Amino acid sequence: SLRREVQAVYTSQIGVREATGRNDGPQVEAYLQSTKMKRGAPWCAAFVTWCFNQVGVRNAQSAWSPAWFPKANTIWRNSTGGMTPTTGDVFGIYYPNLQRIGHVGFVDKWSGNWVITVEGNTNDALSREGDGVYKKRRNIRQVHSVSRWIN
Repeated sequence: SLRREVQAVYTSQIGVREATGRNDGPQVEAYLQSTKMKRGAPWCAAFVTWCFNQVGVRNAQSAWSPAWFPKANTIWRNSTGGMTPTTGDVFGIYYPNLQRIGHVGFVDKWSGNWVITVEGNTNDALSREGDGVYKKRRNIRQVHSVSRWIN
């Protein structure tokens, strides 16, 4: 299925790291180029764009995290719930200091109070300005919204 294809793409990127810790390196720059952004820009949303583009999924084509949550695609919100997120959906984390969603990545598995994610521009400390692509375990309370781009 298309979800499994997307999962294979984002999983294949686990372990990609920035070259110098400045949002750079050949693969990071490929993610950024998929959204017409230049080396040095934050790249979590560009990573999601690049992955979807590899298998032809229509998507937000944006490096701006809030663009991934239009009303028509948002299936779950922390405040109200909604449809159960699944593999290949996009999660967003809200940052009060930004007053917006400031980090996105893929839902790999949603189970109980936990979500397994694959996300770019993060690190072991779950930063939104990290150094690579990681598989993470987050409490669903950290997730603000989830959008669906694969029907």
